[in-house]
Amino acid sequence: MHTMIPTSRSVERFHELQHYVGNTPLYPITKLSPNPKVKIYAKLEWQQMGGSVKARPAYNIMKEAIESGKLNEGKHLLDATSGNTGIAYAVFASVAGIPLTLAVPGNVTKERKNILQALGVNLIFTSPFESTDGSQREALALASAEPDKYFYADQYNNDNNWKAHYNSTAEEIIRQTGGQITHFVAGLGTTGTFTGTSRKLKEYDPSIQVIGLQPETALHGLEGWKHLETAKVPGIYDDQLADDIQGVDTLGAYEVLKDAARYESLFLSPSSAANLLGAILLAEKIEEGTIVTVFPDDATKYSEVVDPILKS
Repeated sequence: MHTMIPTSRSVERFHELQHYVGNTPLYPITKLSPNPKVKIYAKLEWQQMGGSVKARPAYNIMKEAIESGKLNEGKHLLDATSGNTGIAYAVFASVAGIPLTLAVPGNVTKERKNILQALGVNLIFTSPFESTDGSQREALALASAEPDKYFYADQYNNDNNWKAHYNSTAEEIIRQTGGQITHFVAGLGTTGTFTGTSRKLKEYDPSIQVIGLQPETALHGLEGWKHLETAKVPGIYDDQLADDIQGVDTLGAYEVLKDAARYESLFLSPSSAANLLGAILLAEKIEEGTIVTVFPDDATKYSEVVDPILKS
């Protein structure tokens, strides 16, 4: 991998990329909504640079690190990721001229591996059986061994993760719904989306209900999601925020993935389908309201998983 050297112009170009982060559309779910008195909307988060919701925290984490001098000339950006944050880092790091090293589980999808390698990322593959918990341990060990070489972004414990959603995602939702949102639903991975968005929504209107989604069991097929009772809980997670935690069944999410393609013309990732399932389950429980969730990414990077589901 060639060595990239940050220059004043490349850093300037990095700051210009802020115009391509966030401001994603709010999409109405019509045919899969089970209750005519409940509106369901989803943020199409793949419609920003980096192709996923992770563009928001990745940019914010890098921006703060560059401006504070923690990510200075010659240092590598280092983090653990299941893929999407890594891709966002890679896009931004390429523009800024910053070398990037990522620890990722060995079972990340082929498309994610190909994208990261094409962007010149130094990849360290960790045990697929340890999920991102194992990747975090590897990244921390590397940063501890060579502190002068690496800036460890540590997205699971970096407040700039949730602050990105506090300052952008939540603000957009309030504006796009005309302040009419009554419920927010989102899956728990790094927990940044849920924590930051929920915190701002509660400040705006304490009556808004915020529901965190997690896999029903420790063994599941929702890449990047955490089963909080058995996984390492991210340091940025605020366990006082959620009004409820709802379990989501992986196979149920796969069924919704098929239905979303057929009835809503949406080609979703498993995580996006799981968020939609959580919103649908909530809509069945309440009498009326406006539910907002996020679609972290689309099906583009998951052909090995999604194609068999759509064909079944």
